[in-house]
Amino acid sequence: MSKTLKGIFKIIKKFIIGLLCFIAVYIIATLVLSYIPVNTDAEKGDIVVYVNSNGVHTDIIVPVKNDVKDWTGQILYSETKANDTLAKYVAFGWGDKGFYLNTPKWSDLKASTAFRAAFYMGTSAMHTRFYKTVNQDDDCVKLTITKEDYRKLVDYIERSFQYDENGEVIWIANRSYGQYDAFYEGEGKYNLFYTCNTWTNCALKAANQKACLWTTYDKAILNKYK
Repeated sequence: MSKTLKGIFKIIKKFIIGLLCFIAVYIIATLVLSYIPVNTDAEKGDIVVYVNSNGVHTDIIVPVKNDVKDWTGQILYSETKANDTLAKYVAFGWGDKGFYLNTPKWSDLKASTAFRAAFYMGTSAMHTRFYKTVNQDDDCVKLTITKEDYRKLVDYIERSFQYDENGEVIWIANRSYGQYDAFYEGEGKYNLFYTCNTWTNCALKAANQKACLWTTYDKAILNKYK
């Protein structure tokens, strides 16, 4: 075997070992830091919000309007740009734009989309959805928070949008999943260390609610409320 080939094999071997070490450290860090709780003595209040998971991705669900925030003048109910007066809650989820728009189902996932999202190569989007009712179950937990903490949560959510020169959120037209949701340009970039669930976890921390020290997956967040 030539020296050139031996050199190539050594480089490949080092790359594989380095990659495996990175994966091992990433998994261990995720498990350990997800286990460590913060804000364990969160103060309860009168405003009801929810943390909801679809099994992979989490959303924060808040009242459509109250004396702290009225979302109806800012967030569209649907592609028709109309708001449903019967809707009581609106969900917010942050994530990679390419993942959101091009992967409505897991069967639609492409390797290129996952690669770009994981390695900080895409842009982000905010997904909103209106609900008339919200039901608690294993994947949807109810929180009661104070007015002051809700103000902090609203501020965190608002800072996750991009805005145009008029201070309006930027709607991504004709890309809704159904009749009751809409997409907007998001602030920041998705990556291996800051996922959709990291965003939700940070939202809870911003609002002084129970959360993980750091996490990338949904179950770690939900388990803090069980």
